[in-house]
Amino acid sequence: MLVRPSVPGEPNSTLEVFMVVRHQAIDSFSGALVFPGGKLEDADGDARLRERCGGADKIAAEELKFRVAGVREAFEECGILLARKRGERAVIAAADLKGIEDRWRTKLAKDEASIVDLVEAEDLELATDLMVPYAHWITPTFAPKRFDTWFFLAEAPEDQIALHDGSESVDSVWIGAQAAIDEAAAGKRTLVHATFKNLELLVDGKTVAGAIAAASARKIVTVQPWVETRDGKRYIHIPPDAGYRNLFREMPPTAGR
Repeated sequence: MLVRPSVPGEPNSTLEVFMVVRHQAIDSFSGALVFPGGKLEDADGDARLRERCGGADKIAAEELKFRVAGVREAFEECGILLARKRGERAVIAAADLKGIEDRWRTKLAKDEASIVDLVEAEDLELATDLMVPYAHWITPTFAPKRFDTWFFLAEAPEDQIALHDGSESVDSVWIGAQAAIDEAAAGKRTLVHATFKNLELLVDGKTVAGAIAAASARKIVTVQPWVETRDGKRYIHIPPDAGYRNLFREMPPTAGR
């Protein structure tokens, strides 16, 4: 979940989040507005990466591989790279990123190279210390295809340009969290339940700093929704201690069947 101030240079302005529209031909969440992301790869947990990840001494190995996957997927899917030249504090600038993108983005997307190859060849440190654990969701048991998904929050580098890849995603937008919810309610967007609920949390955070502070203070409780039927209507529920408002939501008549 890459966020930025809606007004450049104004940190107290309402946040925007970068989202992509899934390709209609993809069987998982086709056509939905989602956060960039994807599958964990074996190389994401490679032990050689530990010394090339910011803050790794404070991050468990099991969590670190998911953070690495988040960095890699953001780079593959929208061209944002949360990384630094080793020994530097600032995230890599757009001018330096252009060459790295030309050399590596397509190779990573086609599985012709791994994230280990990239960081070693370019002498990079992944900025995993800038990522805040945000949520952990497991797909309900009734879903035909299931996922165990970690969400992370990070502020997008100011001078890097995010753009969808044109294959897995066919459109992209920087959008206010409430605007995304409102557009879905008006039928202009499709949001899956986990995306909808995490957008609600971003609304509550208001600003980039507010959202990051709230996520840093919140205990991550695994969310695996379940369905209950009352008065002939079906409702999807989430655990009450997960930190979300509105713990249940009416499901469309055909959802989950």
